[in-house]
Amino acid sequence: MIKKLNELYDIDSNVEIKGIKINSKEIIPGDLFMCTMGVVADRHDFIDEAIEKGASAIVVSRDVGEKKVPVIKVENTNQELSKICQKFYDYPESELKMIGVTGTDGKTSTATIIQTLIGKNDCGYIGTNGRSWCDKIEDDNPNTTPDETLLYKFLRDFRDDNCDYAVIEASSEAYFRKRLENLEYDVSIYTNITSEHLNIHGSFENYLECKKEVFKRTKTDGICILNSDDKYYEEIKKVCNGNIYTYGKNTDNTLQIIDFSIFPNKTNITFKYDNATYEIESPLLGDFNVYNLTAGLLACLKLGFLMDYLIKNIPNINISGRLDILDTDTPYYVMVDYAHTPNGITNLLNFVHTLDINRSIVVIGQAGERDYLKRPKVGNTVVNNASYAIFTYEDPRSEDPKDICEDIIKELKADHDNYEIVIDRRAAIEKAINIAKEKDMVLILGKGNETYQKLKNETIYFNDIEEAYRAVKLREDKVEQTN
Repeated sequence: MIKKLNELYDIDSNVEIKGIKINSKEIIPGDLFMCTMGVVADRHDFIDEAIEKGASAIVVSRDVGEKKVPVIKVENTNQELSKICQKFYDYPESELKMIGVTGTDGKTSTATIIQTLIGKNDCGYIGTNGRSWCDKIEDDNPNTTPDETLLYKFLRDFRDDNCDYAVIEASSEAYFRKRLENLEYDVSIYTNITSEHLNIHGSFENYLECKKEVFKRTKTDGICILNSDDKYYEEIKKVCNGNIYTYGKNTDNTLQIIDFSIFPNKTNITFKYDNATYEIESPLLGDFNVYNLTAGLLACLKLGFLMDYLIKNIPNINISGRLDILDTDTPYYVMVDYAHTPNGITNLLNFVHTLDINRSIVVIGQAGERDYLKRPKVGNTVVNNASYAIFTYEDPRSEDPKDICEDIIKELKADHDNYEIVIDRRAAIEKAINIAKEKDMVLILGKGNETYQKLKNETIYFNDIEEAYRAVKLREDKVEQTN
């Protein structure tokens, strides 16, 4: 997409603008450089670098002197960013039915469920697993909810390929960082809320307020889908701007979960909707996925899709990096999952222990520069619910991975002896698989199918699923060599 600068601003310049960037290192010739205020950086300090890389114009919020490219001064570049991205990409959100999913756990699963139920040719997805639409999958999203320069570009891509719907994971951090200031939703969905990201928000109350933003920004004729079984249901209900519909176990829910039975390879669920009862078979495992599926179904029903159409699409649901049991011909099992919060880990381990397994061996870490208060809670959760734990690094960023692991174990009781620290994640995965015995379940948690690790000075390629397969092969090769 290309626009002239005078199409974006009231300025006497027809220089071509080919994109919008807030990172000077990512500038390519023709970009508009927005000097926003970052968490630790003032991007006005990188104007010269941006110009050297080919920026066609600069948007600032303070005097920077004359430059060899046009300079546009606005009151607040952070607030300006959403507006100019919407304008540059011709307001793609207005051409799509926007679906926002928020909650502590279950955002990725619920969003993926919705996309699958509607159909990938009609619905684009943006979230933890990147973005996907039609037959395209892109891993070009560095955050659960991308910044505005990417968000509106992605939405334009969806619409240009004739999608009518877009489902996004609306994270609390995105609202804290003001990334979603001008976005309204046709449908908003709430999965559950437990304590998370307190290092960013400062308190649970602030975290909860950011979660509420999704529902405050739902259109007045929009749809709010709420989990009535969750502790904070009444809090969320108070701020809903659209029409409220609920899901849960009580009989007064719009979509009622009557009963469900979980098997090793499927879940049978009985629903009640609009005075009719439905019995369906889901490929998703765990009681938490019963709720995720129910939320997705209800959202699609209220968008006008027929239950029969949705039920036919349920077998197609496949959530990458969630309850991903590897296809290995071994006497033990290996699962990769994104679970990283105490609630998510507890739910996952409770489910795993309903299966016909012996020990559960968990590999997990905690992210650097993130919720410090959560680390010891995760440590306690894992050692109290798993047979054995191996704590390791996970996106340590600028922190020392050893310090993070020490935070995880610092509140464990002295008599806990079912854990160890293996700093290197690859070595930790190898260790877990090497100690697994017949019918043990190795769980590699925290990253799902993500393809990176964020270290101090670089981001490297790293995928837990690939590493698990690699470790299994190494173990099998050693066995063959000794025979």
